[in-house]
Amino acid sequence: MGTALVYHEDMTATRLLWDDPECEIECPERLTAALDGLRQRGLQQRCLCLTACEASEEELGMVHSPEYVALVRRTQTLDKEELQALSKQFDAVYFHPNTFHCARLAVGAALQLVDAVLTGAVHNGLALVRPPGHHSQKEAANGFCVFNNVAIAAKHAKQKYGLQRILIVDWDIHHGQGIQYIFDDDPSVLYFSWHRYEHGRFWPFLQESDAHAVGQGQGQGFTVNLPWNQVGMGNADYLAAFLHVLLPLAFEFDPELVLVSAGFDSAIGDPEGRMRATPECFAHLTQLMQVLAGGRICAVLEGGYHLESLAQSVCMMVQTLLGDPTPPLLGLMVPCQSALESIQSVQTAQAPHWTSLQQNVAPVLGPSTRFPEGRSLPLLAENPTYEAAEAALSPLQGELCLRPTPPICTAVALAVPGAALALPPGVLLQEESALREETEAWARLHKSLFQDESLVALGKILCLLGGILDGQVRNGIAVTAALATAATVEVIIQRCLSHGAQRLLCVALGQLDRPLDLADDGRVLWLNIRGKEAAVESMFHISTPLPQVRGRVAVWRGSHCLLVFLGVPAHNPGSLRFGGWLQEPVAVSRSEPEALPLSPQTTGGFLSCILGLVLPLAYGFQPDVVLMALGPAHGLQNAQAALLASVLRGPAGGRILAVVEEESILQLARTLAQVLLGEAPPSLGPFLMASPEEIRALRLLKAQLEPRWKLLQAAAPPPGSCSPIA
Repeated sequence: MGTALVYHEDMTATRLLWDDPECEIECPERLTAALDGLRQRGLQQRCLCLTACEASEEELGMVHSPEYVALVRRTQTLDKEELQALSKQFDAVYFHPNTFHCARLAVGAALQLVDAVLTGAVHNGLALVRPPGHHSQKEAANGFCVFNNVAIAAKHAKQKYGLQRILIVDWDIHHGQGIQYIFDDDPSVLYFSWHRYEHGRFWPFLQESDAHAVGQGQGQGFTVNLPWNQVGMGNADYLAAFLHVLLPLAFEFDPELVLVSAGFDSAIGDPEGRMRATPECFAHLTQLMQVLAGGRICAVLEGGYHLESLAQSVCMMVQTLLGDPTPPLLGLMVPCQSALESIQSVQTAQAPHWTSLQQNVAPVLGPSTRFPEGRSLPLLAENPTYEAAEAALSPLQGELCLRPTPPICTAVALAVPGAALALPPGVLLQEESALREETEAWARLHKSLFQDESLVALGKILCLLGGILDGQVRNGIAVTAALATAATVEVIIQRCLSHGAQRLLCVALGQLDRPLDLADDGRVLWLNIRGKEAAVESMFHISTPLPQVRGRVAVWRGSHCLLVFLGVPAHNPGSLRFGGWLQEPVAVSRSEPEALPLSPQTTGGFLSCILGLVLPLAYGFQPDVVLMALGPAHGLQNAQAALLASVLRGPAGGRILAVVEEESILQLARTLAQVLLGEAPPSLGPFLMASPEEIRALRLLKAQLEPRWKLLQAAAPPPGSCSPIA
């Protein structure tokens, strides 16, 4: 069982007992609607279902004071009038005789989920709970929240399992100030929250919800607030926030566990959020997070008050946690002006604390910048999007049914029969071949000199590709002889276009030239990573060098610790210089240094290329199929190739064909097959800033491509400069 679902029906017991329009939306039907949706789509049956148990008062005490726990315990014996009077002492809260029991179950569910993931019983999971938790503070209930479920889960993971780096992603539409207060000075917890803010005019009306609030003391930089200052944010805005803020920070932080405060009031139709992100967006956000922490994700339900939107969004998330392909992400991939300004404000506030944002390659946006093809949203009072979104949810109900699972998830077509590959269970070896006449016709059409063995391999590849295009195979790995790689890629492109693919994304790595007869008609986006220089031949034919780390690694072995410094020695003996920036060691303990070759998988340049260029282009293009071709001298190590394949699964709903040369396949086969099956890629290792050359190359490409590919747009002023946003 790969995914846990933790729940207890007793959590539906609490209900508002008096008239209060503000609190009535937090109702038991929130849980039953989500659970019914999971059952109807067959998702609950595929999960390991765990019955939640109450958290102990000692466990509650990891975050809350004994006095506050005692106050909530006393609600069990209060009558209606006493409960109402107590509730009025807090902001947007109601108590019920069963509140203490339900709130302890909610915390217990989060703790059980963490235990299940960190002991390896499951890969990931969702705790369906109420009351929610992220507003709750040490001594106060707040915003429907009684105990802080996610904060207690993080403390539990640190104390019981010794974790040192936990990422909390809060995509609820309200700021989770309770989590922020609890970990404000704690560098072991990176807290990211996006939330409706409207320059402080939206609940909870706090200045510390704005981007300038970055944490205190040692925790500076570990609180990341992304305020949405207008309603109507959609799929492109949420994606831009992940690609240009959250994921760069997360890779640099390198979490051991990801906790998600999964509030779905940020989805389309919700009366609290008034946003336009569709349920399938949360599938894509979940898949993007699965490349972190070895895929260890524990999601805990927070808000969500439109029952249909909530149920659909929960289903989309669980479907992705189970490893199913993501559904198409519809809509124009153009972030709105207000979203870009918010992203820039976060980058400006966080750049002093994070190397990954200091190397941001986007130009600076001014407040007057406008995007003719983009969206400029009206303010809340003028915005009609909620009504339109609510009306649109009914037809979405039918459209968002799960895709049928292909009979075969991942298949491998080998160039040489019988090659011994250490493939994971569940991967099929492609033995069938296209008819010889068809194979020879494709070879003649491209004037390719396929030999007998490479012709046999081409037949298997054509059969595998046909299975992907027909929906019989989700994805695959095609192995080619070295001399036949370029010709095979050409055949695959033409075969896709002639058999119904409307948009094909080709990510070619290494010495693979663009096919000469490749039309510039928008059906194929050709991205060559390993070009000699950054070049834009057209908006659909792009070349960029593969980012590499320059220098060597110096290792000092002291009596008590091992220190690794990356780069070239600088004048300061206690520091090293890399790419023009000083890299300060965390401690000084050395005897004689030894130099070792430096692996390219440690560079931030590679991540900048993937997050800042490849994924924005891929999501903007919205391909039917992705072709990832590793040609001669592709230069990728296993972890890099795995990360690239993993993130490229999302834009095309898992329909990806990886073409690998025979010489590379023995090392890559198992790793690629694992990520195509849905497992998390291995870690890239230590994070380093991109070199000046890499930054210049990406800046050049973005400047030329942004007029067409709007998801590339993001902005961060250089460190030390002032933001142009008032």
